[in-house]
Amino acid sequence: MASKLIVGLGNPGPKYLWTRHNAGFIVLDRFAHLAGIPVTKKSFSGLYGEGNWEGHRLLLLKPQTFMNLSGRSVAEALRFHKLSPADLIVIHDDLDITFGQIKLKEGGGHGGHNGLRSMQQLLGTGDFPRLRVGIGRPGKGEMADYVLSNFAKDEMNDLARLVDGIVDGLEMFIREGLPKTMSLYNNKNLLA
Repeated sequence: MASKLIVGLGNPGPKYLWTRHNAGFIVLDRFAHLAGIPVTKKSFSGLYGEGNWEGHRLLLLKPQTFMNLSGRSVAEALRFHKLSPADLIVIHDDLDITFGQIKLKEGGGHGGHNGLRSMQQLLGTGDFPRLRVGIGRPGKGEMADYVLSNFAKDEMNDLARLVDGIVDGLEMFIREGLPKTMSLYNNKNLLA
């Protein structure tokens, strides 16, 4: 049975728990709960869990290296399991996508995202699938302050419903593959 490494990007610690930059952690935690795969083992410079879900062998990882060094954790896990970047699915926040939407993408650049930048440097490629979670752009102020701030109150009210919609997209991605999932989920408002 082929394995997939599913990585949620974020920053460790309670200070960052509900920040926009932790969208990857939030989605991975919800998927792990629904799939019955605890992500509690300390391994690969992160929190890790593995299990079977609907006939798929899944390896779940939340790097605990802070965002800027996420690549170290991901590279360790890929090497240990003898997987290639094509066996990877990365879940991360994206400023260029409106809150309430997701986009799936096969490869590409880092777009200024430090977690993706670290992964591309250490993996030597950007050719891996991504599930990009829209957090929107701030009206004003610094980007770093915005991504490290908590979701706004109105966003928090929608977050549970949004995360469940994203998890549905992730599940389809695992079952059906990227092209079919992209056609259904890209540019779809999950809060409509």
